[in-house]
Amino acid sequence: MTLRQTLSGAGLLALTALFAATLLAGVYALTRQAISDAEQQARLQALALVLPPDRYDNDPLADQITVLAPGWLGSDAPMTVWRARRAGEPTMLAIEAVAADGYAGSIELLISVDTSGHIGAVRVTRHSETPGLGDAIEMRRSDWISRFAGKGLQQPPPARWKVRKDGGDFDQFAGATITPRAVVAATRRVLQLLERRGAALYAEPAGAALRFTDAPEAPTP
Repeated sequence: MTLRQTLSGAGLLALTALFAATLLAGVYALTRQAISDAEQQARLQALALVLPPDRYDNDPLADQITVLAPGWLGSDAPMTVWRARRAGEPTMLAIEAVAADGYAGSIELLISVDTSGHIGAVRVTRHSETPGLGDAIEMRRSDWISRFAGKGLQQPPPARWKVRKDGGDFDQFAGATITPRAVVAATRRVLQLLERRGAALYAEPAGAALRFTDAPEAPTP
């Protein structure tokens, strides 16, 4: 084999490798964008479910802030808060939170709470819980998660914000206690955050970023 043939073969191999790498990079970028778009669409659909349109006349999508509060919201990443208002007055907000201690990993939540501290709705936006057991947190599987509606920190009292197996007021699933336990605890922490910081969440201008380094007190055993 001549030097020219060797160089030609090496060049062709390099071009093939470059093409494959470029193709893989393009596929990854397209896939990543598709996944991101699907997750964003799920959040928007969930937002429409947790914020009733009769509760606001502003644009919650434009009236949003971010909150970095790992101790309260269960994530080291900033969580989004959408604010609902009528005639300029706060009525309700929807906040992202994470139950990091699910059975199969983190459970991402969207929770709406009105200005009196009562839950409008809780919805799961992403999870990896076991099909047929832990996935009962999904509305399409069970009405379990709808039972948070109307509840607040005193309804039931904080010490009762547990599943029944732990002495609380919330049902667990047959064969799956860890999943509902995680969702109940994450929802309770959101209510505790809003009890302490709710006024600040409404007062900040749209686009603001807040950070809270404290954490809620552990529930009474």
